[in-house]
Amino acid sequence: MSRLLLMISCLLLAPWAAAADLAVFAGRLYTQAGAPIDNGVVLIRGGKIVAVGRRGEVALPPGILTLEAAVVTPGLIDARTVVGLSGYMNQPHDQDQLEISAPMQPQLRAVDAYNARERLVDWLRELGVTTLHTGHGPGALISGQTMIVKTLGNNVDEVMVKPAAMVAAHLGPGAFGAENRSPGTRAAQIALLRQQLIKAGEYRDQQSSRKAEARPARDLEMETLVEVLAGRLPLLITAHREQDLRSALRLREEFAIRIVLDGAAEAYLMTDAIAAAGVPVLLHPPMARQFGELENASFTTAKALHDAGIPFALQSGFESYVPKTRVILWEAAIAVAYGLPFEPALASISSQAAEILGIADRVGSIEPGKDGDLVLFDGDPFEYTSQVVGVIIEGALAD
Repeated sequence: MSRLLLMISCLLLAPWAAAADLAVFAGRLYTQAGAPIDNGVVLIRGGKIVAVGRRGEVALPPGILTLEAAVVTPGLIDARTVVGLSGYMNQPHDQDQLEISAPMQPQLRAVDAYNARERLVDWLRELGVTTLHTGHGPGALISGQTMIVKTLGNNVDEVMVKPAAMVAAHLGPGAFGAENRSPGTRAAQIALLRQQLIKAGEYRDQQSSRKAEARPARDLEMETLVEVLAGRLPLLITAHREQDLRSALRLREEFAIRIVLDGAAEAYLMTDAIAAAGVPVLLHPPMARQFGELENASFTTAKALHDAGIPFALQSGFESYVPKTRVILWEAAIAVAYGLPFEPALASISSQAAEILGIADRVGSIEPGKDGDLVLFDGDPFEYTSQVVGVIIEGALAD
């Protein structure tokens, strides 16, 4: 047994050991805040990174716990998933990612449905994922809100990073109403969204009236859409076809709202338009099955986005079959195999993902002041024979 695995096995009496001051040595340290460091070391105290540098150049307290691995990266970030609302048992009791009783329900909060003890969360953590952007998934015109959590903790309050991150919307056939219910066409989808955003603007104006009798009763749906209009909550728009992606960009321009494109299978057909709009992309998993709305998906889209200078992150997305989720580490490896350079690929599941999600002040890179989230590998992270040999979240050693 390796020194690292032996140390972890001795320390772990639960799914994790209590946060500890520790130093992590790396044969190669990818900080995502500068050039990789050979023979690097990361010092973590109180759950935060306090020093990063070459081995021998960082002063270490006497007797501090030390770990060592061939390669160390920042904790990985899954930029779009439904894990924690969607469970591995694939039964009605653990499938809370989509409510279909109405086409638009922006008031639904992921925080009210998240299960921190879901086995899929454990599985992703074992594969290096330390942060999840999760919540209501595609399948409705507006399905609800998303949130951001860490993957180590007993309940939603312990793991919370951001309780409301984005509002999830979906354009295209995947969000058409079932059994002749509206919306049944693309034009109806955009018209309904436009109408609700206009209504939210009117609600906002009425709420600000000086006359109490003129103010409407509280409306949770309208309150959420007011946050979208104000730019405090981005509209996360799942769209794969070029025509739906262009509709999303038009909606952004019309209402001057922040949007993030999700999925974007045909984004390679319109990189100039996406780049000009300055809109980031949470790209579909490269290995997603290429049928239906993804029939024109390409393994090289990540490279195309990178070449066009478009900020993007990779995601695990949502799978309707067991095991219910993909793994971003493996998806990034495929993107590398199809031309995406190593460091942009790593950025797409760490630093760039953190920037898009608005959490770069805490995670995504190995820098002093940020959370002590690290992944330890026994080799190249994108080599299929390499293994995750340790995961650290805010200074705690996870299983």
